[in-house]
Amino acid sequence: MRRVTAVLAAALLAPALSGCDVMKRISEGAYRNAVADGAAVELDERGVRLKERLSCTTTTGRPESVVRIRCTGRTAEGAPVVVAGVATGADTRRPREHYVITVGGRSLLTADCLGRACT
Repeated sequence: MRRVTAVLAAALLAPALSGCDVMKRISEGAYRNAVADGAAVELDERGVRLKERLSCTTTTGRPESVVRIRCTGRTAEGAPVVVAGVATGADTRRPREHYVITVGGRSLLTADCLGRACT
């Protein structure tokens, strides 16, 4: 199972199993980190250097099995970077993910997986 998918599943299942807001925050943080790391790998492989780590936020929609993520940052040259993603079926063993990375307002990558674990 891909790292981002595994983290995403944990992000939604942990709170349901534990009923604890603290676990939900930790799991959401792990998902944000996984997407930021995966996007950084994708950018690096395309010769895009980031000024600093991407900053990501998540929102859970209705139904709760839909999770949206948005990460923002800047390249070393100052161009804006945006990663927009959505995962559907996030409360299942095989969520469906979709990400779009733009640099300077131009689409650089559209993918269903981010990072080195993608095949």
